[in-house]
Amino acid sequence: MNPSPPRSDTRRAIGEASDAARAFLLGPVADVWSRGGEMRNGLFPERFALSGAEDIGQFRTFVQARHIFSFAAIGALGWTGPWQGLIAEALGTLVERAKRPDGFFIHALDASADPLDSRADLYDQAFVLFALGVGGSSLQRSDLFDEAESLLSTVERNWRHPRGGFLEGEIADPHVRRQNPHMHLLEAFLALSEGSGRSCFAEAALRIAELAGDWFIDPASGALLEYFTDDLQPAAGEEGRIAEPGHCFEWAWLFERLARQSGDGKWLRLSDGLTGFGRLVGVDAERGVAINEVLSSGKVRDPRARLWPQTERLKAAAVRFRRLNSDEEAAEVLAANEGLTKYFDVRTPGLWRDKLNSDGTWVEEFAPGSSLYHISCAYTEMLAI
Repeated sequence: MNPSPPRSDTRRAIGEASDAARAFLLGPVADVWSRGGEMRNGLFPERFALSGAEDIGQFRTFVQARHIFSFAAIGALGWTGPWQGLIAEALGTLVERAKRPDGFFIHALDASADPLDSRADLYDQAFVLFALGVGGSSLQRSDLFDEAESLLSTVERNWRHPRGGFLEGEIADPHVRRQNPHMHLLEAFLALSEGSGRSCFAEAALRIAELAGDWFIDPASGALLEYFTDDLQPAAGEEGRIAEPGHCFEWAWLFERLARQSGDGKWLRLSDGLTGFGRLVGVDAERGVAINEVLSSGKVRDPRARLWPQTERLKAAAVRFRRLNSDEEAAEVLAANEGLTKYFDVRTPGLWRDKLNSDGTWVEEFAPGSSLYHISCAYTEMLAI
């Protein structure tokens, strides 16, 4: 049976939600996170107190890379601020101040853009690759694609694992392997492949996707597992049964993109399975949010709900709606967006909360800049409907 198309009132509601999302990104979000269009030592903000005061204790490389994507996305949506200059300056800071002599990028800079934590981590390299891909496309600079090729060669030469994928570098626990940095490598390689047309990035994307299909997804439950042994078996005990609904949705979104790029329908089947698992056991109907962790059995492990899983739920629903044009996916777009907007109810427009407790209260903390990448990506997908 073909899915029923969405009703006109549902489409109208999605349109209204999309208009509000655009206004949020191009208004208070762009103003706050660009500091009114001004960089400080080539750095975007790391985080703000909910009062609006900036914290300048550290500037992590992956957050800077995420902001480069976010402002490229905001610029593409019509922001009239100096987004090209901002991302060019941030890219220059990363390449000139955060790159080690061995070709890896460090973990964090201080407020003067001097090295603060010089360790190298796979997760950080993934986001630098992503930023180089986005920057190369947005600024039409082939030198950034060249820089990405150099970094890819450095990662492959030093960290390639004989069982597939990569070692994680100098920060993560070496006794456990994680799917998460590999997921972000896939995202980076897709951006680089789409932007540059270079085969090395398309081939790297396929290798990561095949790794996920072969090892990261539990065949019995359809869950995306998080933690593995050195030979990519699920980690011992409960750790090896942990699944994060947000990552199930995020991989589903990536598989949808890969299917469009490659024309191979097997990636859509993986998207369907991961989306089905995430929706079945990973959404708390009472609070209307995707939760942090479950086990592959479906048992809830952590009922709290961070902001970012809400964006991944929305991304998966939006990209699937464009493919399926169904009432089910349209309803999920609206439900996911409603869950996400709960986090924006703060006293300083353009900021957000990050952690919702199981009892409906919020953790009082800074608004993290790392969330802007999730929000801008989710809203870009919804605005493409």
